[in-house]
Amino acid sequence: MNKLIQAINFAADRHRNQRRKDVHASPYINHPIALANVLANEAFVEDDCVLIAAILHDTLEDTETTETELVQLFGQEIADIVLEVTDDKTLPKAERKRLQIEHAASISRLAKLVKLADKICNLRDITSNPPSNWPEERKREYFEWARAVVDGLRGVHPALEQLFDESYKARPLPS
Repeated sequence: MNKLIQAINFAADRHRNQRRKDVHASPYINHPIALANVLANEAFVEDDCVLIAAILHDTLEDTETTETELVQLFGQEIADIVLEVTDDKTLPKAERKRLQIEHAASISRLAKLVKLADKICNLRDITSNPPSNWPEERKREYFEWARAVVDGLRGVHPALEQLFDESYKARPLPS
């Protein structure tokens, strides 16, 4: 529990000036907390490393956090999970998205749990509180891309996969 609270504190500090793209510009920290909540309270995942990695999952990608810091503060196992779900921001967006699909099946079981929760939360956010400047077509494209990523994650946790499928069913449909 202490490490989880430490991770929440660390992520809140690192994401303190970041906002989600929704119309309310929600605090970014709500997103990693939502992942941990989905894992712990909807899918009943009890693995501390997974829950802590969920809280930290965007710190390498979206803040000045380094791998060394994560290893020193949270250990190699958690840092490895975070690394597995981190996109290389030096690559173009289309390439990062393609690589997520390509690598989904080969990441570790624990990283797959974090990735599944991330996709669930993103779909839920797009449905209930979408980015303010996203047209319907972009929302539909995101849902289809997320489904392609999750197809590579299947077989790791049936309850999380069902939660994803339920979120996917709420996708925006063409008019």
